[in-house]
Amino acid sequence: MEKKTFYITTPIYYPNNNLHLGHTYTTIAADCLKRFKKLLGYDAYLVTGTDEHGQKLQNAANDAGMEPLEYIDGIVDSAKQLWNMLQIDYDVFQRSTDPVHEKMVQEIFKTLYDKGEIYKDTYKGHYCTPCESFWTDSQLNEGNCPDCGREVEYREEESYFFRLSAYRDKLLAYYDENPDFIKPNSRKNEMVNNFLKDGLDDLSVSRTNFDWGIKVPFDEKHVIYVWIDALTCYLSALGYLSEDDSRYQKYWPANVHLMAKEIVRFHVVIWPALLMALDLPLPKQVFAHGWILFDQDKMSKSKGNVVYAEPLIERYGVDALKYFVLREFTFGMDGNFTKEKFIQRLNSDLANDLGNLVSRTITMVEKYFGGIIPEPQLMEPVDEELKGIAVGVAQKVEDCMEELDYSGALEEIWTLVRRTNKYIDETAPWKLGKEENTQRLTTVLYNLSESIRVIAQLIEPFMGETSRRIGEQLGIQNAGWESTKVFGQIPAGTKVVRGDNLFQRLDVEKEVEILDKVMKDLIQQREREKEAAGKAPEKEGKPEVTIDDFSKLQFQVAEILECSPHPKADKLLVFQVKIGEEIRQIVSGIKKWYGPEDLIGKKVIAITNLKPVVLRGVESNGMILAAESGEDLTLLTVLEDIESGADIS
Repeated sequence: MEKKTFYITTPIYYPNNNLHLGHTYTTIAADCLKRFKKLLGYDAYLVTGTDEHGQKLQNAANDAGMEPLEYIDGIVDSAKQLWNMLQIDYDVFQRSTDPVHEKMVQEIFKTLYDKGEIYKDTYKGHYCTPCESFWTDSQLNEGNCPDCGREVEYREEESYFFRLSAYRDKLLAYYDENPDFIKPNSRKNEMVNNFLKDGLDDLSVSRTNFDWGIKVPFDEKHVIYVWIDALTCYLSALGYLSEDDSRYQKYWPANVHLMAKEIVRFHVVIWPALLMALDLPLPKQVFAHGWILFDQDKMSKSKGNVVYAEPLIERYGVDALKYFVLREFTFGMDGNFTKEKFIQRLNSDLANDLGNLVSRTITMVEKYFGGIIPEPQLMEPVDEELKGIAVGVAQKVEDCMEELDYSGALEEIWTLVRRTNKYIDETAPWKLGKEENTQRLTTVLYNLSESIRVIAQLIEPFMGETSRRIGEQLGIQNAGWESTKVFGQIPAGTKVVRGDNLFQRLDVEKEVEILDKVMKDLIQQREREKEAAGKAPEKEGKPEVTIDDFSKLQFQVAEILECSPHPKADKLLVFQVKIGEEIRQIVSGIKKWYGPEDLIGKKVIAITNLKPVVLRGVESNGMILAAESGEDLTLLTVLEDIESGADIS
C-alpha cells in the first residue's frame, strides 16, 4: 500500500551569512516534524531554500565588488553547511536562481496576465528595501517601515499589479471554512484586523529600478516582484510546470508551511490569493511561530545580543541545542533565551534526568549480571505502574505533535524519564543486590532497560544522535514507533555496552562566561568579514613574465559585426566579431558601459588564442580588452583604420 504523503516547507530564506539561532528555529522544527511523520509511516517531504533576487541583494553584491550570483553562491554554501551541522534532513534546497524555477515563474506570470489577474499601471507609495515591501501612508509606523522600523522611500514607477483586492472576501471565507489554515489562532486575528478588515490594495508585482530578478517574459524592462518569485519556490521544488511534475502531483498541496510570525501575512494573504487565481489547491496549514528573544529583547547584531548555533553545537552537541529550543519554547509564542537557562536545562533534563538514568542502569546490569539484560521473574504493582505509563506516552506525543506542540511532546516523554528515575528510588536495586534477591533484581533491571528503550525510540525525531547512542549502550536498534506501545521488546540475554556519558554536568557560571566571550568574538569576526566583503579588492601587482610568456598570447584587431545582450546574464554582451576571414563569438561583461548600438563596426583589440569557455550557457572564444579605472571603462581600439585580423606586437 502506498504511503500517505506529508509535505513540509520552511520559508525560502533571504541569503544571509549571519544566520543566528532565531533563523535556525524554523528549520529545526521542520526537520523534527519530518522525522516524526516518517516514524509514523508517512512519506514525508521537506523543502527549504533561498530567495536570491531583489534590490538589496544586488546592492550587497555591488558593495562587495561582485556579480550577484557569485556573491550569493558563497552565502548559500554557508547556509547549507549550517543545515548539515544541524543534521537537517531536507529533500530539496530550492534556489530561486535555478533556471527551472525562473522558467516556471515566467509561465505563472504570463498565465495570470492572460487571465486578466495582472495588469500594468503606475505605483505610488513607500518602499522598504530591506523588507522589499511597499506600504501605504496609514500602514507606516511614525513614517517608518512597520516591520523593521527602518526608513522608507517614496516611489513612483511603472509596475504590473496583481488584483489582490478581488480576493479579500474569498480569503475571509476560506479562513472561516478552514479554521486550522492559520495557526496559532492569534495570527488569524492579526491578519484579519490588520490587513483584511478594511480591504486589500492591488499588489505591485514588478520593478524597473533594478535588474537582478526574473524578467517579465513579455516586457523585459520589468523584473518580477520577489514575493511571487520566492513563494512559488514551494511549487518549483516539486517540479510544477516542468517536464516531470510527478512530485507535484504526489505531494501538493503542502500539509504545513512553517515560518516566523513576521512573514506570515505573505503566506496567508498573497500566497493563497495567487493560488486561487491559478486555480491550484491551497496549503492545508500555515503555522507561524514566535521569535526567540534574548533577555526579553529581539536578537540584533547592533545590540550585541545575537546567539549563533555553531558555538553551541561545537561545545554541547547538536542534540542539546535541538532539545533546548524545542523544549524551552512553546511553538507559536515568543520564547526567551538566556545562556543560564540553556546550561541549567542541559544539567537538569539531559545530564541529570536522562544521562544519569542510562548510566546508572547500564552500570547495574554490568555489575549484577555481567552486562547481560536478565529475564524478568517476579512482578509487583510498581512494575505494572511503570509499564502502564511507558506504553501510554506515544499516543500523548502524537496528540501534541498533531498541534505542533513540540514542548508538550517532550514534556510527556520526560514524564516517563522522571518516573523511571523514581522507579529506581522505589525499588532500590542496590539493596536487592546486597540482599541477593535475584528474582526481584532481574525484574527491576529488565524494566529499567525496557523503559529506557521506549524513551530512546520516543526521542528519536527530537534527538536522533542521543537516541542512537542509547540504543548502542542497550545493545539494540530502534524498532519503530509502534514498538513504544508494547512493553517487553528487549530480548532477555541482550548484552549492554557502557559508553561515555550522554551529557556532562556543567558549571553554570563558568559556561556562561565562556559563551559570552565566544559569542562576542564571533559577532566581531562576522562583522569584520562583512566589512571586508564590502570593500573592493585592492589591485595587486602581477608577477614579472618573460618575453616568451608574453609571446604565447595572440593579440589581434577584431571588427564587431553584431552585438546582443546575453540571454541569461544582465551584465554580459555577446559579440560576433570578424578576425581576418574568420567570424567568431566572444562574450564580454561590458554592458554597464556600452550598449549594442554603440559598438557595431568598431575595431577593438582581442586576445584570440584563449581556450574557449562557457559563460552562463554561451560559449566565448576570446577576450575583448578594456582599460578600467574605478567606475570608468573604455575599450582598447586602434588609432588608425587597419584591417581586422592584424596582429598586435
